[in-house]
Amino acid sequence: MSCPTCGGEPLFVPAPELGAYLPGEPRVVAVCRTCLTVTPTEADATDDPESVAELSNALPDDPDAALAMALVVTLCESLALYRAELEELVTRVERAGTDPLLALDYLADDPDLAIALDVERRRPQLVQLLE
Repeated sequence: MSCPTCGGEPLFVPAPELGAYLPGEPRVVAVCRTCLTVTPTEADATDDPESVAELSNALPDDPDAALAMALVVTLCESLALYRAELEELVTRVERAGTDPLLALDYLADDPDLAIALDVERRRPQLVQLLE
């Protein structure tokens, strides 16, 4: 399976709690190593959750917070549809000790990633949503 957004190679990680933020509430998600798109999958988890945090220095060290931040990147494409989910995920990232908006900026500037989100366009809308 390749990433539906960029064709990159994904990690397959267990997401027993965070899968609830995606349609179908999958127990395993695919996280693209290139664009950070998170998609539900029926595949088996073959990667360790810690591997998500290793994709970028801009992601939190905590595996759950790193996956939550990747979900923020993915769900920001549909702010209106995923408003409640984004609020919960941002709170989760903040509780782990990371500023999600700053992390978003750093992810956009990471030369090893090509995140699927136009941060410059979406950031002001996300800030407004979170106020």
